[in-house]
Amino acid sequence: MNETIQTLMNRKSVRKFTDQSVSDDTKQIVLEAAMHAPSAGAMMLYSIIEVEDQALKDILADSCDHQPFIATAPWLLLFIADYQRWFDYYKVSNAPALCAEFGRVPRTPQEGDFLLACMDTLIAAQNAVIAAEALGLGSCYIGDIVEHYEQIRDLFRLPRYAAPIVLLCFGYPTEDQKNRKPVERFDKKYIVHKNQYPSFSDQDLLNMFPKEDIIPNNPLGRLPQGQRNYIRKFTADFSIEMSRSVREMLKNWQQTNPNS
Repeated sequence: MNETIQTLMNRKSVRKFTDQSVSDDTKQIVLEAAMHAPSAGAMMLYSIIEVEDQALKDILADSCDHQPFIATAPWLLLFIADYQRWFDYYKVSNAPALCAEFGRVPRTPQEGDFLLACMDTLIAAQNAVIAAEALGLGSCYIGDIVEHYEQIRDLFRLPRYAAPIVLLCFGYPTEDQKNRKPVERFDKKYIVHKNQYPSFSDQDLLNMFPKEDIIPNNPLGRLPQGQRNYIRKFTADFSIEMSRSVREMLKNWQQTNPNS
């Protein structure tokens, strides 16, 4: 199999790392790979913060749904959806003053700009993950970074049009992590469709998990996947907080004062 394809197929989330540090040369390769990701209009609507301060790591380990391994991961990258840099550039370039000449109305970044910046950010993050995998590094996406927006904003001094989208943990995987099998994926028929979205029957949906795994010593462990996921994730406190936090992020991107 092609080496690049094999790297993509082999990649899995790693949450246990050795004590081996990540060299500066390796970090620079991963960062360069991230910055070569496809980007809307080549605008690169993201920023990347290397989190090195242990106090910050400790806070993130707690705020991101209490995951201690975040605090001990050798290398952390915080990916920010960033329209602030471009909006400031527009203002310093006196670009809004041209609006009247071209029959345009000055505006601030809005929901569409937010979504576009999120796209850029996640594509760059995935480039970093695959580059790291190719270099022998394990990685783990931390989506919980979008919780507690106000706290994260203040911790990293994020301006109005900069929002935390994903935190990535990197390090060299332990032997047991190397040998662990990737999580089984859905059958392709549930994911890949032609021309239009399908209509799944009740039985189709129930067949998505033909073998219900049992988790021992877990009160939810004997529930079917649909029930388990609904209780453990969809209606969990962290999921409710995530939605509240994202609403707060969007408020900043819905300002209408062009001078703000």
